[in-house]
Amino acid sequence: MNTASIKVLPGRYCNSLTEYSRFVTREVAIGDVPMGGNNPIRIQSMTTTDTMDTIGTVEQSIRMIDAGCEYVRITAPSIKEAQNLAEIKKQLRARGYTAPLVADIHFTPNAAEVAARIVEKVRVNPGNYADKKKFDQIDYTDAEYRGELERIYQKFAPLVKICKEYGTAMRIGTNHGSLSDRIMSRYGDTPQGMVESAMEFMRICETLNYYSLVVSMKSSNPQVMVQAYRLLVETMVAEGMNYPLHLGVTEAGDGEDGRIKSAVGIGTLLEDGLGDTVRVSLTEEPEAEAPVAIALVNRYVERAKAERQKAKGDTGEKNLSPFTLHLLRTIPTNTNAATLTKPTLSSVGTWCPGWWLIYPTKT
Repeated sequence: MNTASIKVLPGRYCNSLTEYSRFVTREVAIGDVPMGGNNPIRIQSMTTTDTMDTIGTVEQSIRMIDAGCEYVRITAPSIKEAQNLAEIKKQLRARGYTAPLVADIHFTPNAAEVAARIVEKVRVNPGNYADKKKFDQIDYTDAEYRGELERIYQKFAPLVKICKEYGTAMRIGTNHGSLSDRIMSRYGDTPQGMVESAMEFMRICETLNYYSLVVSMKSSNPQVMVQAYRLLVETMVAEGMNYPLHLGVTEAGDGEDGRIKSAVGIGTLLEDGLGDTVRVSLTEEPEAEAPVAIALVNRYVERAKAERQKAKGDTGEKNLSPFTLHLLRTIPTNTNAATLTKPTLSSVGTWCPGWWLIYPTKT
């Protein structure tokens, strides 16, 4: 690759390291609820019922939608579950619920190809869709590695063509815990391996002129997850891509622990201006996840509005950062700036350069 032509964001993995600015991605149509672009950050969750339990899955999906989910993901581990998605969708639509459905696929390309003809979006895991994790082979030569990529192309291309034909979107969802032996052999158990695992599939999609993609980099470790998403954005931009990002921490747990763990990972990336849809993964009923995701996302609704107003040239308090607003609202208006001293960690939690843009240091 010609390094002179590589694109880089101002913040390397985000628009800015010092102020909120949402990374604008490609808009992807998912039923009648588009994702990315200037659309709101979408909320979603996943059913926990047996997909063959049609009534149970329909009723749980309704509870999720009523709780605020805009997309409902349903597992389809085999062809029979994939086929039953049609009946689930039929019954949901009969009850007046039109939220797009997402089929969650692992290991079974044939189930994905069935589901892609029924639901609005399919999710595939590049670590196990056409690859393996048996460690039969530890080292791959460059020629062997290219040969494996060709084999993946042959298995994956039929699904891409079906998605193009039926207008079905696709999420390429990497999981830290299910990287293939081929990826592990070359990149190890690393964020770089997670990113490359997805990029291989994304490049195949672009070769086939298919662009209705969403991407995720999930891990149960928030630090690994944050590093992987940031590296993904940096890599996508360098290759001229800007696909929507699905944010989530896998197996976050329940209660306060699960909520805090999700907030650490998802909140960090939202603060970077990254993320087009959020799924909070709790070991609770799925309808309990949406309110947590909504609470995380709502913080950025007003900030996005302020960013748009700022771009239009408007001024005023609404364009200031939350930290600046806190200072302006808590320090008395008759305070003499000349008497102010540098804030301590105990007084403001952490030092912020913005302080010195508002109040000069005491001399």
